[in-house]
Amino acid sequence: MFGRLGAPEIILILVVIILLFGAKKLPDMARSLGKSARILKSEAKAMKSEAKADDAAPADPPNPEQSAAQRTIQAAPGDVTSSRPVTEPTDTTKR
Repeated sequence: MFGRLGAPEIILILVVIILLFGAKKLPDMARSLGKSARILKSEAKAMKSEAKADDAAPADPPNPEQSAAQRTIQAAPGDVTSSRPVTEPTDTTKR
């Protein structure tokens, strides 16, 4: 379906995108998308490392009386406005 897109079609698509969003907003949108991708990647890496740590931990069930550990989601380097502390969700279901 898209195998027959040539240079004129691609140029036409780019012109339409620039007309729709404006040349000023495109760099901001790309920057925002890049920040989101970096945050997603760092969170995925943190989840993998936590999963490995959980596998190595003893099989004792966690004590619900313990307070939840608090961690901070790190923003992209140089962007200190979007760092915020978060609390980990707790499992309140009875088994």
